[in-house]
Amino acid sequence: MPYPYSDQDAYSKLQMHSSLIEQLELEKELEGHQGCVNALAWNSKGSLLVSGSDDTRVNIWSYASKKLLHSIETGHSTNIFCCKFVPETGDELVVSGAGDAEVRVFRLSQSSTSGSSQQTAVFRCHSRRVKKIAVEEGNPHVVWSASEDGTLRQHDFRESVLCPAGGSTNQECRNVLLDLRSGAKKFLADPPRNILALKSCDISTTRPHQLLVGGSDAFARLYDRRMLPPLSSSRKPSKPPPCVCYFCPAHLSDYGRSSLHLTHVTFSPNGEEILLSYSGEHVYLMDVNNGQDSTAKYTASDLPKRMILSPVLNGTKATIPSQPIDIVNPGSTRALNWLKECRELLQDAQSALEEDGKCLYVIEATSEILDAGRLEIYPALKHDCLCTRAAAFLKRSWRNDSHMAIRDCNEARSINPVSVRAHIIMADALSQLGKHKDALDYAMRANFLDPTDSEVARKVRFLREQLIAAEDSKNNKKNDGESKLEKRSHRVRSLSELLFRSEASDSSHEIRRAERDDSDYDDDMDVEMEFEMSVSGDEERDTEPGIRPGSLNLRVRRRGDSGRESSQRNSDSRSPPSGMENEDFSSQMEIAVDMRQRYVGHCNVGTDIKQASFLGRKGDFVASGSDDGRWFIWHKRTGRLMKVLTGDENVVNCVQCHPFDSTIATSGIDSSIKIWNPCANVPIIDSETEDLFSIMAENQHKMRQQRDIGLPFEILQRFSMHDAAEGTVHPFECTPS
Repeated sequence: MPYPYSDQDAYSKLQMHSSLIEQLELEKELEGHQGCVNALAWNSKGSLLVSGSDDTRVNIWSYASKKLLHSIETGHSTNIFCCKFVPETGDELVVSGAGDAEVRVFRLSQSSTSGSSQQTAVFRCHSRRVKKIAVEEGNPHVVWSASEDGTLRQHDFRESVLCPAGGSTNQECRNVLLDLRSGAKKFLADPPRNILALKSCDISTTRPHQLLVGGSDAFARLYDRRMLPPLSSSRKPSKPPPCVCYFCPAHLSDYGRSSLHLTHVTFSPNGEEILLSYSGEHVYLMDVNNGQDSTAKYTASDLPKRMILSPVLNGTKATIPSQPIDIVNPGSTRALNWLKECRELLQDAQSALEEDGKCLYVIEATSEILDAGRLEIYPALKHDCLCTRAAAFLKRSWRNDSHMAIRDCNEARSINPVSVRAHIIMADALSQLGKHKDALDYAMRANFLDPTDSEVARKVRFLREQLIAAEDSKNNKKNDGESKLEKRSHRVRSLSELLFRSEASDSSHEIRRAERDDSDYDDDMDVEMEFEMSVSGDEERDTEPGIRPGSLNLRVRRRGDSGRESSQRNSDSRSPPSGMENEDFSSQMEIAVDMRQRYVGHCNVGTDIKQASFLGRKGDFVASGSDDGRWFIWHKRTGRLMKVLTGDENVVNCVQCHPFDSTIATSGIDSSIKIWNPCANVPIIDSETEDLFSIMAENQHKMRQQRDIGLPFEILQRFSMHDAAEGTVHPFECTPS
């Protein structure tokens, strides 16, 4: 369905036009690595592609000939996670980061296809794996590295090419730009406590002072580099510097599970938006400059308000404005024809809602109307679209669909505060979340608004019975809860001895891991397990009370306790991290930015380096790899799935768009790199991806069923690293789930 759009640069607009997306097909496989390809990056001209692999080699490929130009033996002892061209160096300098915690720089002019190269710098100041490298356009002297040790370091080639200096310790390198070793939090209202193992970082190309980082919690953080303190050493953890703002979907900000973390963060080409990719979750779009839309901002105190009923306006019906508005030409024939198409599409979507297997179509059809761009629709039509989409979310019931339904219902109620339909759908959404009392309140409000509706009356009776049953079940579970907790504890107690023996040779390691939630429903008897390992060498580091050095400690508690813990931390009695008792944490009111769009269909649980990328210079499309060996392309504005392509035998991790052409490079578990181009004369339909709904549903099922009751992710991570160092098995990042 066509829609009006503003004039744009023709070349940029056509680089990734929807017609080209439909014609994408595999053009070439680049063979040259002997292991998983974990990193891809184009140079600024688009003439070269650099790749990093588990074979510890960095390869340079020609875009024109699709041939291997250089293969560098980096000297890394474990798998390479990131690599970049250093800007303004004539594409001669390449930087890499790896699982051996090292950052290395090489000069390509001294390299050859035989593998010899000139290493110009090596930095060994990190203590854990380096997961991402960032560079600044126009700056040939400095690169930044993000590591799971909780620090982001700034490496200036003009000051040093070897770090640490001879005879010094790692902690004496004064290149720490961000120290987040006490920066992670479970809830937005939490004071930072634990190590934030950094997984990704990015520097804005349009505002290079803006630095975005993401790691082992749910919150991406935006920093202004101009406001950060001077570079420091990492001898002693310091208080995390204040960020400009947090980015996190509101429904994930009080999730409270240490299993939820980011695998990738990135700026859009124009620096106005960011993408967040979560492990076990979806991909989310957010606005960087959110000042124009205050509704996108929220604090921890705002979250409960999203489910609070507003007063009824004297029990009377609210009046809804019904005039269409065309910003370009109000009341124009074009606008009226557009509204007619919208009504017809909505009617079709409402009919499809009654059929099985049509939820995806209903969601995409209503989203097409709601996100039509510059044209405003009738408020009454917008209200009906929101309610229809919310009902489709609940019927589909994929991960966090109930939260999306609540968002739509709240917006519908802002248009018509006494909408019976919006209240009933809101009641169903809250019921799915296990909030039975709130659900009953909304249903009773709907019954008050329309006492003659028999369906609403039946819904009230049903929810009242459901609330009584839930209270009875809660009381019964409370009686035998301790015994079930003890059984869960016994299942993992044997791990303590095993893990302690395995980690005894390491200097230090701190682990937090929670059992992953597999649905939106509350279950008071689900438990959360926390591991705290402090082995030899940790004696000088601050630890929480009750954590004995040289031991692995395990806590098992009811999942409901997380909410109580959150409430306690929101109160004035919350305690700051160890060593920071003098800071006034209670006076801080953390501000976060909510999502603008969500992209669903892929699966991100099997690897920890899954990327999400903007496609094209305008960034009009969003792409991500998936654990099913496919990669997905969505329309950025509407969230509609545009294309699914098979790109790997196991997992696609990297998706990188050419800076100017309609070419996309992907890689994953396979040792080859795939080059995709819109070469087909007609739109390509992959025979394996004809039934998109089934593919998407299967991926959602995988994410919902991913329950890590056994060895936590971080422990598997370290076991695999030990084996990988000996060359016996692939590291965890490269092992398909």
